[in-house]
Amino acid sequence: MTIPRIVLATRNAHKVEEFARILAAAGLVVELVAVSQFPDIPDVEETGATFAENASLKATTIANATGLPAVADDSGLSVDALNGMPGVLSARWSGRHGDDAANLQLVLGQLRDVPAERRGARFVCAAAFALPADAAGEQTSRVVEGEVFGSLTFEPRGSNGFGYDPIFVPTGAAQTTAELSPAQKDAISHRGQALRALVPIIRELVLQ
Repeated sequence: MTIPRIVLATRNAHKVEEFARILAAAGLVVELVAVSQFPDIPDVEETGATFAENASLKATTIANATGLPAVADDSGLSVDALNGMPGVLSARWSGRHGDDAANLQLVLGQLRDVPAERRGARFVCAAAFALPADAAGEQTSRVVEGEVFGSLTFEPRGSNGFGYDPIFVPTGAAQTTAELSPAQKDAISHRGQALRALVPIIRELVLQ
């Protein structure tokens, strides 16, 4: 049997590693290819107003550009004291896309005077799977979501994660998600939940 190829629609090396680890642990037997292996494909602008819109936009665009099924996500941090922001702007909160350290420090600065009891937050992930459009222009795509609630620390802790992981403590935990092992993080994380929810969809659309 030929093993299907699926493109991971991200250039973030941390996400590629995490995607591959979570999908493999869920028993999905496919060949995962990073979009960075297609250097002629430009980045997809995240113009959606929601995580789901951005994830779907990236998955469908990359599927059509490569001719392969694609998995994409859009995820971020929603902070209660910031009225749900950074939200879909999480990756570019400081003004430059992908500057994790600057984004994290800006959020901490904005919460400097916010007491512990008001530092609630949640991580949200929308994960999308899309097939290339068929000859009639019809495109099949699905989007699922995962979220994990918690609170934010006053200082970063841990080095295992990325993004806002060093300041996020899941509800019921004592460690930040950057202090957890990859397996511990995957078991509870927003991205782990969303990607696991995609697995039966991928099996239905690709492996049947």
